[in-house]
Amino acid sequence: MSKVKVAINGYGTIGKRVADAVQMQKDMEIVGISKTKPNFEAFVALDKGYQVYAPADKLKGMETGGVDASGTIEDMIQTADIVVDCTPGGFGDENKALYTKAGVKAIWQGGEEHELAGCSFNADANYEEALGRDFVRVVSCNTTGLCRVIYPLDQEFGIKKVRVTLMRRAADPNDVKKGPINAIVPSPIKLPSHHGPDVKSVIPHINITSTAVVLSTTLMHLHSLNIEMDKQCTAEEVADLLAAQSRIRFIGQGITSTAEIMELGKDLGRPRGDMWENCIWEQSVTIDEGELYFFQGIHQESDVIPENVDAIRAMMELESNGARSIEKTNKAMGI
Repeated sequence: MSKVKVAINGYGTIGKRVADAVQMQKDMEIVGISKTKPNFEAFVALDKGYQVYAPADKLKGMETGGVDASGTIEDMIQTADIVVDCTPGGFGDENKALYTKAGVKAIWQGGEEHELAGCSFNADANYEEALGRDFVRVVSCNTTGLCRVIYPLDQEFGIKKVRVTLMRRAADPNDVKKGPINAIVPSPIKLPSHHGPDVKSVIPHINITSTAVVLSTTLMHLHSLNIEMDKQCTAEEVADLLAAQSRIRFIGQGITSTAEIMELGKDLGRPRGDMWENCIWEQSVTIDEGELYFFQGIHQESDVIPENVDAIRAMMELESNGARSIEKTNKAMGI
């Protein structure tokens, strides 16, 4: 069977990682990526053998900057079976019209609203919902991390209530234009934060309330979870359940911070030092007065990457079973 042809519209933090992950898969390939300016990422893409495309009004600038673009974004879309849209949030409606006109399937990221695609995706929780769909939204890094722990806990023990406080990184490491320098910022001040409702777009029946603050760091997000469950259980039973999930990694061995988690990713030889899994401090898993508590670190640059690959596989009906798709993706990426 021929490989599914995938185009990446937007080759930044997420887009370049999705492109590399797709190229690792046996059943899909990259046919092009898009850039709006001839920066270092465009040159790296060319060095990797990717065809680089650009908006029509940016082609001249790409040429002047030394990037030999293969054509416009419209040209790129014509070569693809499916587009993974990794453009900044807010361009969803405009790009959807483009994809609809071309008759191509599309995936958006968590920066867009659920209503744009009508299906918000997490590979563990609702893979089957995305089968054969034309449009899907892969939820944000924080929502992905929450779904990965909430779904199996709900399946095994039932959940009455989730309370989560998100301590969010201010910006990605390469972002020099924004973020608090010497501040802790409630985000938003009016509660709850958007993360709880976003989880419900994937697992509608979950009772969840979320709060968030932005901190002066670029490394990772940190979640503090408190969960009331229907069935009584021990911390050991919870730990065993979470340890069995392929995209959850227990951490210990002297790791006490997000900085050390990111150093672990580098020591493991991960591309860009990425940590695709939820990183849960094993010692933090605690049952107190019948309620579950634990901490987890979420690498905002990379945890959604395997989910994008699984979304492609579901939408193109390359695999009907979510567990088998996850296994294929994990094996190819080395998770």
